[in-house]
This record gives sequence, C-alpha cells and structure tokens, in this order.
Amino acid sequence: MTEDLGFARLDLQREQRTGDPEVVFGAGKTPQQIAELLSVLHDAHPDRAVMATRLSPEAAAHCRAQLPDAEVDDLAGVAVVGRYPQPKGSVTIVAAGTSDLPVVRECAVTVRVFGAAVDTVLDVGVAGLHRLLDQRDRIGRADVVVAVAGMEAALPSVLGGLIGAPLIAVPTSVGYGWHMDGLAAWLSVLNSCAPGVLGVNVDNGFGAGVAAARIARRAATPRGSRS
Repeated sequence: MTEDLGFARLDLQREQRTGDPEVVFGAGKTPQQIAELLSVLHDAHPDRAVMATRLSPEAAAHCRAQLPDAEVDDLAGVAVVGRYPQPKGSVTIVAAGTSDLPVVRECAVTVRVFGAAVDTVLDVGVAGLHRLLDQRDRIGRADVVVAVAGMEAALPSVLGGLIGAPLIAVPTSVGYGWHMDGLAAWLSVLNSCAPGVLGVNVDNGFGAGVAAARIARRAATPRGSRS
C-alpha cells in the first residue's frame, strides 16, 4: 500500500516487511513537503516514532512550527514525531572529536527511532589515546559499536583491536586541507587492518544507526521470537 501525495509515494507497508516505517529524506524537498510527509507517516504509524533526516534550517523550523509534537534536532538535521519504541539491545556511538557531533547526533536519534538503547562516548580520538582506553570497558558492554571519525579515521581500526562487538565505522568529512570531502577517511575505513570493521558512506550517521539498531535488536531477541 502506498500513499500518493502527488510529489511522493509513501511506502506504508514497509514496517510490515522490515519492522520499521519509511523515513523521509529531507534533502531536495521543500519544508512544506517534509512536514506533510511526516504528518502522513505519523497518521499511518500512530503507535511509534517516524522521522525525517537531512533537514535544512528552514525545514527544521517549519517542522517545529507545523508539527507541535515533533522533536527537532537542529544540529543533527532530523525531526521525529511519535513515541520511541521500547529499546531492545544497546548501541554505543564513539566519536573521535566534537566536530563529528552532527553525524553522531543523527546516528543517535536514528538508533532510538529504530528501537535500540543508545550511549555516546565523545571526543576520544586517537590523538589522545588514553581518553579512549579509559572508556574501553564502557564501550565493550554494548551489543554494537558505531565509530565516527574524520581526519584519517584511525579510530575504527583502533577500536577494532580493543573490542569484540560488531563495529560499524562512519567516516566524516572533517579535516584540514584537501581531505577530499571525507574520501581520505572513507579509504582509511575501507582499508582497515582490524578484522570485523564494517563501513558506511561518508557522514552517513543514519545508515549506521539503522544497521546498528537492527543488529542490537536481534542480539536482544530470543531466536524463537524473531520474525
């Protein structure tokens, strides 16, 4: 079943197929379109949260004005309408630096919308390795770890040698000079020498959050109860 709004066709059966509703990708859409899409999604899924990502400042302000119940995170560029699911499993997001916060926040909100608990460990990049080592036990308790890093993106490889949890790396477009909009970080992730490091695209906190939450949910669900 789809909802034809003239400018978009909402997939209202996605939750039945995958366990999660469709998400509105805000880039390229008008603020009015985004608010309308969120409203229709919420009406179709009144018992759980729905979200929009990649909101411009104008779109975020419009959602805040038109959807009084919306939770809008300006730094992350996301808006959420509805009640978060009861969390199953845990995800810890580890950030190399404060400059990575927009991606971290996008990932954290996504994890909550997709039904897992989230913890964030901030500013533990490898330039001060002692800061990361101080948090190793906390990080290692998670069902899934997401490592967010720009520059040369060494953090995921270091974490891959410290913990045994599933590890998703998010390279970011943060760095001095010609870091090629995150390509340097992405190549570091792709060529990680640590086994078990999986990567998503540059700045894709949303994609990492979806994957991490689904893995965490599975880890917390008895095998016979999985659908």
